[in-house]
Amino acid sequence: MLIQKIDKEKLNLAANTLRMLSADAVEKAQSGHPGLPMGCADIAFVLWMQFLRFCPHDPQWPNRDRFVLSAGHGSTLLYSLLHLFGYDVSLEDLKQFRQFGSKTPGHPEYGHTPGVEVTTGPLGQGFANGVGMALAERILAERFNKDGNMIIRHHIYGIVSDGDLMEGITSEAASFAGHLGLSNIIYIYDSNQISIEGNTSLTFTEDVGKRFEAYNWRVTKIDGHNHTEIAEALEAARNEKERPSLIIARTHIGKGSPNKQDKASVHGEPLGAKELELTKENIGWPKSPAFYIPDEVLHLCRSRIAELKEEYTQWQDLFKKQIKDNPNLSQTWSAFFKKEIPDDLELELLKTIKKDSIATRSASGDMMQVIAQRMPSFIGGSADLSPSTKTYIKGSPSVEKNQFSGINIHFGIREHAMGAILNGLALSGGVIPFGSTFLMFADYMRPPIRLAALMKIQVIYVFTHDSIFVGEDGPTHQPIEHLASLRAIPNLLVIRPSDATETAAAWIAALNHKDGPTALILTRQDLPVIVRSIYPSQSQLKCGAYILKDSSKPPEIILLATGSEVSIALDATLQLQGKGIQARLLSVPSFELFRSSSEEYRNSILPPGCRKRVAIEAAGKSSWYELVGLDGLIIGIDGYGASAPAKALAEHYGITSKNILSEIAKKWGM
Repeated sequence: MLIQKIDKEKLNLAANTLRMLSADAVEKAQSGHPGLPMGCADIAFVLWMQFLRFCPHDPQWPNRDRFVLSAGHGSTLLYSLLHLFGYDVSLEDLKQFRQFGSKTPGHPEYGHTPGVEVTTGPLGQGFANGVGMALAERILAERFNKDGNMIIRHHIYGIVSDGDLMEGITSEAASFAGHLGLSNIIYIYDSNQISIEGNTSLTFTEDVGKRFEAYNWRVTKIDGHNHTEIAEALEAARNEKERPSLIIARTHIGKGSPNKQDKASVHGEPLGAKELELTKENIGWPKSPAFYIPDEVLHLCRSRIAELKEEYTQWQDLFKKQIKDNPNLSQTWSAFFKKEIPDDLELELLKTIKKDSIATRSASGDMMQVIAQRMPSFIGGSADLSPSTKTYIKGSPSVEKNQFSGINIHFGIREHAMGAILNGLALSGGVIPFGSTFLMFADYMRPPIRLAALMKIQVIYVFTHDSIFVGEDGPTHQPIEHLASLRAIPNLLVIRPSDATETAAAWIAALNHKDGPTALILTRQDLPVIVRSIYPSQSQLKCGAYILKDSSKPPEIILLATGSEVSIALDATLQLQGKGIQARLLSVPSFELFRSSSEEYRNSILPPGCRKRVAIEAAGKSSWYELVGLDGLIIGIDGYGASAPAKALAEHYGITSKNILSEIAKKWGM
């Protein structure tokens, strides 16, 4: 329904409904952010009423437009929209805003509230997530739009704030989007010129429009309360074919409040009972009941739902004709969206191992070629490091402007944006995204990694150059605390394989881990390939830890190691056994998988009665106390590294079998 055909008074009534639902919800909770919802109500209603394509009874419809509220603190605006436009968000849910267990938490949470496309709140993340969603749309459209039939054709709409645009991640993501010409992005910048501390002129005086024009974005400026200007700007942006669009909408935060409009106090505080009453009086709104919705507004929203249902039905008919009735495309669609793992994939990955010594990054690179051939939904790239991380898929073109058939994505030196764009790719469905950089630079990506874990989405990170054994590049490139830091993130699966065979099993675990992200931690230096005809199968990696070399009798001492330190610990274990000591060695590629194993299994390989435990890892020690206890021995590195050849570093920091034996002798006289 065209906005121009709706009576102006009804449009104002609808926008005021959004304002007052939001203000009432914040007031009832005595917590929240009423300013943005009140200021963006006109924009939001025009967008949802005329432009956004969605299906409330099928929130995961693959061809829906995405709406990203990057300024997630304005969540009551989104919840009010979801309620009015037929999603499973009731009026009672609005009344339970910010209460324990409600569908309406303080910031939108993906997977928690129907219709919420992405978890937002940390500013800038939603902006960059939307770029990933737009890229996914282009990638999937390239594969499924045949003979002029647009199975995949949708836009990514978003409301972004001053705070979003101050964050550095938006500059990275905007540059990336402009470079690729992602014209399916339409962001509305809520330029209310207010942040928590006061007017944005305190810190933010740049010309945002010129900045985005330099990024190759189409920039338009409008009055964010003029419904005609809003609609015309959105229509022009939707017709743009070459560039993403930024609509700079001048708005008034807390619009309608006689004493708090355009004040910093309305950003994150309830209006207060008296000011809420004055606001309702000011806009001609009934003082009671709270959460009032005029019948005319409900009728408008229901008419839009009916229109969209027709579009949804038409798409289903086209999908059946184009995809379901076409065996080849149907099989491809299933491969993308079901993400099934071939039964023989681990065996095929093991076949790529041709040497008796190879860096796990190199082994992983060979295996990724096979994964890409067998699983077409496997798509990703690196932050300008694929020659080092070995993540380039050979024989496939790179993703470029107007060329989205490839697998390889060049993110540029934009680790933070890469992490958030990967999240957007995953949220779109149909893609298993991977991204890579050095482990040291996981720090740049921590916010999106945490959000991927919170949202329980499948993203795979390939982190190479995993220890001081990076060598001559020195301490700026040698991770120390990073393993412990990643292990501290709930629902992130961290795997540090000990050799090429465990790397194959690690990839299988990552591909199977569909309800959260996975970090693969890989070496720069070559490692001996463990002979599995002598030692237990690498498939035991799925348990998180397993006995690599056992004692002939119940163990007197247990050694535990990960990654490149496993072969060093194995040498020490064999020497202990040569002395008649009952020593057991555990390979511990994943703490998270080990925790998820049964208590019976954990106690069988790490019996509580054996307190002489030694952990060996060329990294910070803190995460190992969980496994060795306070009376155990941890051989690791709590300081920073140094610039030197890897062998010299191993000697200096004691990551050698000789030092392991020496430390054991000092502590227990063995």
